[in-house]
Amino acid sequence: MAQDHKDEDLTTMGKSPKTVLNKSPHSPIADSGGRVLERGIQQQQMGEFQAALITLQQALAVFEQTRHKKGQIKALYYLGLTYYSLGNYVEAESTAKLGLTIATTIGDLRLKAQVLSLMGNTYRHQDRYDAALEAQQQSLRLFLQTKDRAGAMATLNNLGLVYKAQGKHHDAIACQKRALSFAQSLGDQLTVGQVLKNLGNAYYSLGNYPEAIDYYQQRLELAQAMAEPRTALQVFRNLSNTAYALGDYKQAIRYGHERLALALELQDSRAHEQTLGNLGVGYEALGEYEQAAQHYEKRLKLARQLGDRRVEQQSLNSLRSVCYTLGDYARIMQYET
Repeated sequence: MAQDHKDEDLTTMGKSPKTVLNKSPHSPIADSGGRVLERGIQQQQMGEFQAALITLQQALAVFEQTRHKKGQIKALYYLGLTYYSLGNYVEAESTAKLGLTIATTIGDLRLKAQVLSLMGNTYRHQDRYDAALEAQQQSLRLFLQTKDRAGAMATLNNLGLVYKAQGKHHDAIACQKRALSFAQSLGDQLTVGQVLKNLGNAYYSLGNYPEAIDYYQQRLELAQAMAEPRTALQVFRNLSNTAYALGDYKQAIRYGHERLALALELQDSRAHEQTLGNLGVGYEALGEYEQAAQHYEKRLKLARQLGDRRVEQQSLNSLRSVCYTLGDYARIMQYET
C-alpha cells in the first residue's frame, strides 16, 4: 500500500515585496521594479513557473539598473525558488549564491538567512547533506539572532528534513517539534498543518505507527476545520496505510471508506482507483476475500474507463489471486480473456 511520504519544505521569505523594499530610497524605476517583482512572486506562487522566470528576471534587471541591492536579493531569491520548484536544483543553487553574496556585502542578516535556507534545500535535493546542514544551521542562527520567529520556524522544519534524509529521524523530529511550537505560537495554521504531516512521516519512517497516526489525525482535523478536502484526501491515505502497517486492518478499512467517499465527492478518479485497490488489500488481510474481490472488480472497471492499462493489469492480477483463494475458478475464467 503506497504511502504519501512527500515532506513539505517551507519558504522563509514573506509574501509581499514590500517587506524588503519599504526602507529603500524610492524612484519611479525602483517602484516599477517592485511592481514587476510582485507580479513575478504571484506567478511563482500560482505555479506559473516559466512566466515567473521571465518576470523575475525583468525585475532583477530593473533593480540592477537602479543599484537597489535589497530588490536584487529578493528577485534572486524568488528566481532561485522558481528554479527549485521546477526541480532545477543546480540553477537554484547558483542563483541563491548570487543573492547570498549581495546580502553578505550589505550586511543584511535577515535576507542572508532567507537565502541560506533556500540554498540548504537545494543541497538536500542534490544529496549534499553536510552542505545542507551547514546552510540551514547558519540560517537558523541568523533568524534567532534577528528574532525572526517565522524564519526560524521554516528553517527548523527544513533542517529537520535534512536530518530525515540522513536517517537521523530523532533529530528530525526534535527540529520539527520546535518548528511546530513556533507555528502554533504565531497562529500560522498553514504551517502547523505542513509540519504535522512531516512529523507523521518522520514517525512512520521510524516504525512508530501510533505516533504517526496521532500526528496524521491532528493534520486531518486541521484540514477539515480549514475546509481543505484535497489535503484530507491525502491524509486519509496515510492514516489507512499506517493503520495497515500497525496490523489494525479494520481501522485501515474504515479510513479507506472515508477516503473513498471523499474521492467520489471530489470526482477524483485517481484517488478513487487507488482507494479501491487499498480496500481490496485490507479485506484480503482480514480474510474477507469476497469483499476484496468486489473492490478489485470495481477497480478493474474504473481502470478500463480511464484507459489505464497498468492499473487494469494490477487489478486483474489481484482478482485472479483472490479468486484462486476463494476456489471460484469459473470467475477466474472471466479475467483470463
